[in-house]
Amino acid sequence: MQLEKFYYDNKIVKAFGIATIVFGVVGMIVGLWVAVQIYFPASSLNLPWTTFGRLRPLHTNAIIFAFVGNASFAGIYYSLQRLCKARMWSDKLSWINFWGWQLIIVAAAISLPLGLTNGAEYAELIWPIDVAITIVWVIFGINMFATILKRRERHLYVAIWFYIGTWVTVALLHIVRSFELPYSFTGSYSIFAGVQDALVQWWYGHNAVAFFLTTPVLGLMYYFLPKAANRPVYSYRLSIIHFWSLIFIYIWAGPHHLLYSALPDWAQSLGVVFSIMLIAPSWGGMLNGLLTLRGAWDKVREDPVLKFFVVAITCYGMATFEGPLMSLKSVNAISHFSDWTIAHVHIGGLGWNGFIAFAILYYMIPKMWGTQLYSKKLATNHFWLGTIGIIIYAVPLYWAGFEQSIMWKQFTPEGQLKFDFMQTLTNIKPMYWARSIGGTLYLTGALIMTYNLWKTMKQGSFIANEAAEAAPLLKEVTPKKEYWHRVIERKPVTMLVLALILVAIGGIVQMLPTFLIKSNIPTISSVKPYTPLELQGRDIYVREGCYTCHSQMVRPFRDEVARYGEYSKAGEFVYDHPFQWGSKRTGPDLAREGADKNKRPDSWHYTHLFDPTSTSPGSIMPRYVWLLDNKLDTNSTPAKIRAMQTLGVPYPSGYDKIANQDLMKQAQQIADNLKKEKIETIPNAEIIALIAYLQRLGKDIQYEPKAIAENNK
Repeated sequence: MQLEKFYYDNKIVKAFGIATIVFGVVGMIVGLWVAVQIYFPASSLNLPWTTFGRLRPLHTNAIIFAFVGNASFAGIYYSLQRLCKARMWSDKLSWINFWGWQLIIVAAAISLPLGLTNGAEYAELIWPIDVAITIVWVIFGINMFATILKRRERHLYVAIWFYIGTWVTVALLHIVRSFELPYSFTGSYSIFAGVQDALVQWWYGHNAVAFFLTTPVLGLMYYFLPKAANRPVYSYRLSIIHFWSLIFIYIWAGPHHLLYSALPDWAQSLGVVFSIMLIAPSWGGMLNGLLTLRGAWDKVREDPVLKFFVVAITCYGMATFEGPLMSLKSVNAISHFSDWTIAHVHIGGLGWNGFIAFAILYYMIPKMWGTQLYSKKLATNHFWLGTIGIIIYAVPLYWAGFEQSIMWKQFTPEGQLKFDFMQTLTNIKPMYWARSIGGTLYLTGALIMTYNLWKTMKQGSFIANEAAEAAPLLKEVTPKKEYWHRVIERKPVTMLVLALILVAIGGIVQMLPTFLIKSNIPTISSVKPYTPLELQGRDIYVREGCYTCHSQMVRPFRDEVARYGEYSKAGEFVYDHPFQWGSKRTGPDLAREGADKNKRPDSWHYTHLFDPTSTSPGSIMPRYVWLLDNKLDTNSTPAKIRAMQTLGVPYPSGYDKIANQDLMKQAQQIADNLKKEKIETIPNAEIIALIAYLQRLGKDIQYEPKAIAENNK
């Protein structure tokens, strides 16, 4: 049989690889900056674009989509061509994928510091960027599947299964999470509200971790680890179990982010059950990776690429054991809202995602430049700096998480809370300093890698079109008896459809009852829509990223009820587009901020936003001085009211035309209140709107014990 000669496209891999390095370093620098702000708020420079609330989403999006995303694209474009023994179907689509993705990253880097955000964690990007992501993702999928269909290798290797599962599931997650109603070119409201929005968010948020940060990286592991070790993957059967069980089970686990919340108990229980089940497929994959190295440990000691793989897979195993552990209600009562969660996330992000990205870069770049790695010693130094950095980063945060939770829950013998919230925060500042040291070591290692790879490129010669040859794919005679998975591996479209069905089942079962059965979200008669001023204030709250530090969900715990007030009910959030429950308490919960029991005057909020330390000594909250001068954009009020009406918020017909009259009336009242305290401000200042929103929180249910009792039935 005559072999066909063809060429692998290394130029697209080079482009994604360089983007991985550049955006990885940038994302880490931003992460280190926001870590410093936690204990040194003045490092925000008192500018609106550089506060923790705006930079934290920039950091997470940079790491997820710019660093890991580009690394995944680089690894997929490199491995897919070689696994299919075919060049990518379309060079043009490959480059549209590349430049489209980089433009999305740049748009995110501009829009997020400007405060243009949806307020949904890991899905903060505004709706035009969401549309662009959809288009680029579809283009990538077309190119990938067309390449698979024209392959010269009949067998679809396990890495390709994970690429297919990634593409179809990320598409589903992104589309559903992006159901938004625009009210301007940059602004929109989630079509979901309150409890329903929370369920959709963490169905997306948890599975964005699963299917953007895990499944494609597992595919890279299955390709690059055996190549680097020059050994076959340990178990084909185990890889089958790993893939199908993982994509089916993972999609159900999102509600474990909402334990003890206002989410219906049955949905919480489903999340717990499937989270525990996740241990099996996750550890199956971990063992398959580590056992691939059986008999090759001498090589691991010498090869820095394999060192990175070993620690990466170990971190994957740690994170995928810890995640189910944290989904147990007894453990979640300790870990949730604390720094334990941050430590857990970074074991996966720094260890699993980061080290896999480093490993494949160290593997691919010498191959594509036809040379050896410039310095194994530098790579080994990078490995140790990164590993030690992860430990110094994570261990203090575990300590901080436990300490936070213990201090939150302690009572005196007289039955009073033993510590105020500020004490629980200032007590763990040394752990935050240690985290910065760990992050600095990790970043230093990445900079060493950058130098090492640059020198590697300089000493080699780039092979833009790498020659290869393979026999054409001929029609195969199908045996009478064949293992079922062998059939699927010849039919990528069938695999795509089956994967879509499996991942869709979990979402449908979880979400439809919450949307269709009214008793899941009982209403409270006293809960009314936000006034126009409060709605504008809420949008400012979202813009400034206040949800990154403050929660609005009082759980039914003795300490939380004593500290914050009545625990939260599902019916309180029916007009919240999007929900604002938060996932971390760097500051106190605000769900009852406006309730009479602990109501602070308007002047307190004004002073607190101007200089937090003047009202709360030791506060690490940044100053929001620009809110005093920025004028409220009242021109957007009618469009926002109309959008809310479309979403079912019961504003009177035609209210959009007179909403600004009510807005100014309420704003003048707050300005008058401030004037009594010798604070002069214009009524249409943004700080007035934010004060109105904060004073509204928790106010609707404080005088309605009967309504609350009905809600609890």
